[in-house]
Amino acid sequence: MQETLNYINENKQRFVDELFELLRIPSISADPVYSNDVLKCAEVCAEHLKSAGADNVEVCTTKGYPIVFGEKLIDEKLPTVLVYGHYDVQPADPLELWKKPPFEPYIEKTELHPEGAIFARGSADDKGQFFMQIKAFEAMMKTNSLPCNVKFILEGEEEVGSVSLGSWVNENKEKLSCDCILISDTHIYSNEQPTVTTGLRGLSYVEVEVEGPNRDLHSGLYGGAVPNPIHVLSRMIAKLIDDDGRILIDGFYENVEAVSDEERAEMNKLKDNPAEFKKSIGLNDVEGEKGYTTLERTSIRPTLDCNGIWGGYTGEGAKTVIPSKASAKISMRLVPYQTPEEITEKFTRYFEKIAPTNVRVKVTPHHGGTPYVLPTDTKEYLAAKNAMQTAFGKEVLPYRGGGSIPITSMFEQVLGAKSVLMGFGLDSDAIHSPNEHYGLFNFYKGIESIPMFFENYSK
Repeated sequence: MQETLNYINENKQRFVDELFELLRIPSISADPVYSNDVLKCAEVCAEHLKSAGADNVEVCTTKGYPIVFGEKLIDEKLPTVLVYGHYDVQPADPLELWKKPPFEPYIEKTELHPEGAIFARGSADDKGQFFMQIKAFEAMMKTNSLPCNVKFILEGEEEVGSVSLGSWVNENKEKLSCDCILISDTHIYSNEQPTVTTGLRGLSYVEVEVEGPNRDLHSGLYGGAVPNPIHVLSRMIAKLIDDDGRILIDGFYENVEAVSDEERAEMNKLKDNPAEFKKSIGLNDVEGEKGYTTLERTSIRPTLDCNGIWGGYTGEGAKTVIPSKASAKISMRLVPYQTPEEITEKFTRYFEKIAPTNVRVKVTPHHGGTPYVLPTDTKEYLAAKNAMQTAFGKEVLPYRGGGSIPITSMFEQVLGAKSVLMGFGLDSDAIHSPNEHYGLFNFYKGIESIPMFFENYSK
């Protein structure tokens, strides 16, 4: 292992230089304008896998963007780890809020990253993190220390719901057979308190529409006599959550996991710092479901948020209309034993129930995902925990994340393997936002920790 760590240390600058080349490719899967860049990025990822030492590297076609596959099988008697990552990135808008162009990576020191952070779209989500896996694999190959079999799949549609991945995995179950899945697409609690993510929330995402009059109306001629869809929608959204932070949808909490007092006590060892939390997002105070800490509200409790709302005239100047329609997008984060199908149905029934009779409402379901939990007594969790404790030199705690990675449940269902969520970013890395960045410290710690995970898991 020391030889592997020496190789990593000797090649740090090259690793960053190569990552910069990858970050310069604007592989935005949501915008067809960048389709050629997404395809180019897949080819570049395949070349990196080949040069690192992977065999049978393929750029596999799907109904959408390709999936890059590679493997190194050294002994069928040894366990096999399947590494997952995604090479597509979020759109960079709004561009004017970036300090520098989003696809021209640079390094800058920050308060949380005194050694410097890499600023670029995709630096933390997920190019910087899956690239750690490739470089760790390279280090093990170059030092003849790979302790088990490894397979890679890198997809190009994660940021648009992994629409092609499920069918491709089902069609290639034998090719992808493995004992566990290793994913670096999450974050740690802090650099001072490293964590392994042991849970993710699921998701139900819907769009709602309220329709009133059959056309936009003059607010002087009709105001005060007809329902205004923006007003109606606003009142309906206000009826989704009460003043104690409880979601009012009928039956919403029926299947929510009851987390034990012992587990709640364990997770709160992460030393929730309310003052620092508020400072980091520019708030004077926080809110949420009564009876739970901020850590619990953002991990083990389900939530509902309005993500966007629109209707009527929003251009320059004035246009005095009562709009015909108003719409909103709403996301609900789910916890174990809730399913997106169940919650979407309950939301739809409730939303239709609270609508006044003088408007028409429509609920359109979008994508969803199932919650995921990795028990802390599994060999997968213990291998990750011990690897990170060695690399960081600090106690590593379990941490339930608030986000969603729907593929984890799909992998378990189709491949029969647990996913280890061994990410190294910070929640302050501004993923999906302007000035996304990834700390050099975190990038290097990831590359150091991954070979130790392979060694621990093999044992």
